[in-house]
Amino acid sequence: MPLRHLLQHNRDWASQVERERPGFFTRLSHQQAPRYMWIGCSDSRVPANQITGLDPGEVFVHRNVANVVVHSDLNALSTLQYAVDMLRVQHVIVCGHYGCGGVQAALDNARIGLADNWIRHIQDVRDKHWPHLSKLGTDARLDRLCELNVIEQVLHVAHSTVMQDAWRRGQAVMLHGWVYGVHDGLIKDLGVSCQSLAELMQAYPAAIAACGVALPASQLPVLSSNLAPPAP
Repeated sequence: MPLRHLLQHNRDWASQVERERPGFFTRLSHQQAPRYMWIGCSDSRVPANQITGLDPGEVFVHRNVANVVVHSDLNALSTLQYAVDMLRVQHVIVCGHYGCGGVQAALDNARIGLADNWIRHIQDVRDKHWPHLSKLGTDARLDRLCELNVIEQVLHVAHSTVMQDAWRRGQAVMLHGWVYGVHDGLIKDLGVSCQSLAELMQAYPAAIAACGVALPASQLPVLSSNLAPPAP
């Protein structure tokens, strides 16, 4: 059966936008020049445009379960490359949210099905930080893993060949890690913003420490020679 109510909502919305901003869709159809890329969770309660107050065309969006960035995920990496190389976005934002079902499943070792293989990546984050997480209560543990997962995914984005190449050629693009509160509608900056790998090496330990985690030196990221900027 056709979803007539959704189609009607669309017509009402389009009419309202055109009344309030004549020519909006004509202008939108002629260009796509967003300043921002959003890597977020598929959760229906976290719509990138609405919670940041941005119009259509102002943010380029990639979403998956629990806002995970994996170096073998050609979907995410292709989207990232298009945003950085073609659209020339200035900011890439990884945004998780409190109460994330994927993160909860990782904590609980829940069996879901095919998604178990995807959630394994979040369990890697859980295992890395388990000495800290194990000391927290149930609700605090979920919140903290949501935060730590975002920070680790920013690290993954930064180490992608897309970002390495962009920074090597001097392109100005900054990474950010945020977490959204479904309970209050507010975004928290996790303090891991960086626009080079050298900056990331400073921002990552500080962001982790702000979460109350003390990682041993052996688990901190290292700026290896193959990731360092070329010598002048």
